[in-house]
Amino acid sequence: MSSVRDDGPSVGAAPWVFLAPLLIFVAVFLILPLGFSVWLSFTRWNPLGTPSWVGLRQFEYLLTRDADFWRSIVNTFVFAFGFVAVGVPLSLGLAFVFSRARGKAVWRSIYYLPQLTNVVAIAYIWQFVLDDRYGAINRLLGMAGMRGPDWLTDPGMALVSVILVMIWYDAGKNMLVFSAALEAVDGEIYDAATLDGAGPMRTLWSVTLPIIRPAFVFVTVTSFITGMGFFALVLAMTGGGPRGATEVTALYTYRMAFEDLRMGRASAGALILFAIIGVLSAVQFRALRDRA
Repeated sequence: MSSVRDDGPSVGAAPWVFLAPLLIFVAVFLILPLGFSVWLSFTRWNPLGTPSWVGLRQFEYLLTRDADFWRSIVNTFVFAFGFVAVGVPLSLGLAFVFSRARGKAVWRSIYYLPQLTNVVAIAYIWQFVLDDRYGAINRLLGMAGMRGPDWLTDPGMALVSVILVMIWYDAGKNMLVFSAALEAVDGEIYDAATLDGAGPMRTLWSVTLPIIRPAFVFVTVTSFITGMGFFALVLAMTGGGPRGATEVTALYTYRMAFEDLRMGRASAGALILFAIIGVLSAVQFRALRDRA
């Protein structure tokens, strides 16, 4: 008598049917544009004409002969590291404060509100607040008998001003990540630390930070990536000025593509920025993870 073997129901093509919309979206809006950009970086192309192959010439020009590109790289690093060095500890501090405050849900919602606002509107509001003559901050300083700085027109101050606005804009998002990590810490661990005689700073350094390290790594790396590639706020607030003091690489490539219509060179610049972000993010992630 022959036995019938039952291997269970056949899955067939059902999973691919459900995955198809996502796969199509990724292919059309991610893989194809990325592949096209890589190909363009080896060409010289004005959208009004046809691309011509130039090999590595665009990369050679940007890396060896374009001083403006290197200035934008420096501005990008300053922007990203300033954003991370100040923004991440500030977000962590806010999370600590609100985790013990009354009405913490309300305070968290208030600090998250900038994320729900259009970044261009944020930029225009801060342009008004930081205006040299009529801005609210300089008016308050004037009432106190002090002369306020030229926040957005001084080349030495403009990038600092944009970094501070970016920190304010993004603090609420990172605060929520840290808040979720802090809420997950078991209170009995703090009780044990208190019984062992650990003070607040010792508890923070030896108990809390090691436990929330995954959240800290996530926020640090994603904030660095955001800082390296973000340009909408800079474009709306300063347009890269004064005298290129706030022109980051993403804004530089945007202008090269859509104002100068040098699509090949802009694609090469974007790939260089992409490579820098990828390498430094991997190094940063590895360094933070190995300290766990």
